Amino acid sequence: MKISILLPYKENFSPTYAGAVSLFVKDTTLRSKYKKVITVFGHTEYKKIFNVNYVNIPFGKKIFQSGSKSYVSKFLNIEEQNPSNIIEIHNRPNYLEYLPKTLKAKIVLYFHNDPLTMIGSKTKNQRINLFKKSYKIIFNSEWSKKRFLNGLNKVYYKSEKLIVIYQSTNKVKINLNKKKNWIIFVGKLNRAKGYDLFGKAVLKILNKFPNWKAIAIGDEPREKLIFAHKNLKKLGFLKHEKVLDIFTKTSIAVACSRWNEPLGRTGLEASSRGCAVIISNRGGLPETITNGIIIKRLNELNVYNSIKKLIENSKYRRILQKLSIKNFMHTHKNIVNKIDLYRNIAIDSDLPKINFYKKKEKLKILHVTNFNERHDGRLFFNTGRRINNGFIRLNHSVLEFSDRDIVSYYRRINDPSGSNKLNEKLFNTVYNYVPDIIVLGHADLIKKETLHKIKLNFPDIKICQWFLDRMDGPWQINKERFLDKIDYTDSNFCTTSPEVLNLPKDKKIKYIPNPVDESFEKLNVYSNNNSINDVFFALSHGVHRGVLKKGKFDGRESFINKLINITPNVKFDLYGINNIQPIWADSFYKVIEKSKMGLNLSQGKPIKYYSSDRITQLVGNGLLTFIDEKTEFSDFFNKDELIFYNSISDLSEKIIKYSLDDKERIKVAKKGKYKYFKYFNSSLIAKYIISTTFGNTKIKYLWDE
Repeated sequence: MKISILLPYKENFSPTYAGAVSLFVKDTTLRSKYKKVITVFGHTEYKKIFNVNYVNIPFGKKIFQSGSKSYVSKFLNIEEQNPSNIIEIHNRPNYLEYLPKTLKAKIVLYFHNDPLTMIGSKTKNQRINLFKKSYKIIFNSEWSKKRFLNGLNKVYYKSEKLIVIYQSTNKVKINLNKKKNWIIFVGKLNRAKGYDLFGKAVLKILNKFPNWKAIAIGDEPREKLIFAHKNLKKLGFLKHEKVLDIFTKTSIAVACSRWNEPLGRTGLEASSRGCAVIISNRGGLPETITNGIIIKRLNELNVYNSIKKLIENSKYRRILQKLSIKNFMHTHKNIVNKIDLYRNIAIDSDLPKINFYKKKEKLKILHVTNFNERHDGRLFFNTGRRINNGFIRLNHSVLEFSDRDIVSYYRRINDPSGSNKLNEKLFNTVYNYVPDIIVLGHADLIKKETLHKIKLNFPDIKICQWFLDRMDGPWQINKERFLDKIDYTDSNFCTTSPEVLNLPKDKKIKYIPNPVDESFEKLNVYSNNNSINDVFFALSHGVHRGVLKKGKFDGRESFINKLINITPNVKFDLYGINNIQPIWADSFYKVIEKSKMGLNLSQGKPIKYYSSDRITQLVGNGLLTFIDEKTEFSDFFNKDELIFYNSISDLSEKIIKYSLDDKERIKVAKKGKYKYFKYFNSSLIAKYIISTTFGNTKIKYLWDE
């Protein structure tokens, strides 16, 4: 596996004088899970290079040959010696003209500037050609993407080839009490950047408010704009880390560009450092901030009035500063995860669809779990069937062995649990069927002695197990059950992050998400215009009892009742709580169809990655879903796909917000369902279980770091 990143040949990949492209590549490469297999190619005259694997291409332009062609040609000479799986080209669409058709690598093109102003993408035909040649085209803003789509057929608008990935910065703790009375401008000190407007406005500000200071960071040798004041400091070009440090101390940041900037890092970085940001409504600039003042009519007076407003109204300034920190999403972690995600998919597509077993593509699978046949179809949507459907969709031969139904049938006086007969039947089934792999799901009545006997008689058979319930705190008994057979399993899977469960490090224990299945999750609740309820929640809808045992307490009842009390004018639809009977089977699906939103609230304190299979039924059926942020599902989902809350009051506020905003609710619900079905479907989970068990770990999945 190899990933090559090709920079523009005039891009200085050096902390000495780094531009936006270099900073983006440096930040995302250093934090990528693929860091060790990434090589950055470029040409710089600076000796000091960012601390990544870098190759400097010696560059000498040939007579009558374009610099770009010569540069790409030398890169291809290196590439021939050690071909890449993925080649990422930054900000030079014309480089794709010089790539041979025989190149096997997937090409990813990054736009950091306006596509309509760049050589190689100015015309409609050029952009169509780029679309055909590229595996992905990544833009730094929605504005840039729209510019690329200008004049193209609407079929391109929905293409998954075109992605928006913003610039990023690290998120740090900011003490707003330590903010100084500073106003900052960062960028080229020219008219295009609006420095003349800033300079004129800030001189008036400094005269009116002598306890405030202004700072200008940047340079522009071609355009001399001189503004002098004892409280105005011009610092010239500074290293990136120093700029971020100044943002941390600054109260107000101004980015008043005249030109349509595709993005602009100033607003983004200033927001992350808790500045109250003033920004012009040009290009992609408004996309860099979540809270701030956006100047729609750009002139000196409006720049002045905006700064003046923030100085005079300290309460308003403080609110913007707090919201800038709270709502900042463009962290290095989030952005790198998005980039690595498309890399995962690209690599996955290069591998055989099924390559689990050297001797055969189609496996014989014995799936041992509770299929709940004794409950008359009441629990037809259980997780065991979801995983089972995944195996079948992968075209494997699957034999179902419903352990709980078997023990229920074979209970005798001399065998009250029915486990002896169960284990006998399992061995006989293995003897007759001779599977390639035995998959155990919550099969705690299967004895480890039986597995040992199977291993002795059938040494080539693989054995794995999956477990869905909690294993922490009061549920330690589940951990004991899970670990009981681990010496006889080739792999093990649980729906809680193994790192927080104190499980043996020398065993193959992996996380799996609860799978969604297209045969069960068939609703698109977001498209239902006749919903009569706002929030759906059900306790114990997935077990045959459906009521709490006598003497047992479920803290979720108290939580729900408190939530109802503090959330006025919102209609809750509740089951299995407050003496309301639980629901099952088809009735369950008919009920959720009547609600707009669902609450994913699991037992006990939130723990990393754990959720009951409730999440599949809510998100998978198109309900906007609320989940505690301490589950860390934000590693997989963005804030516009799931709604994360940090307290009961925060949850209440967000429920009210989305109950009043159908347009945004529908948008989030649709994105959440799409994401869940794309990356957490039963086929992928089944594929992961099998491939991990047989040692094929080359394929990467969203949840598998």
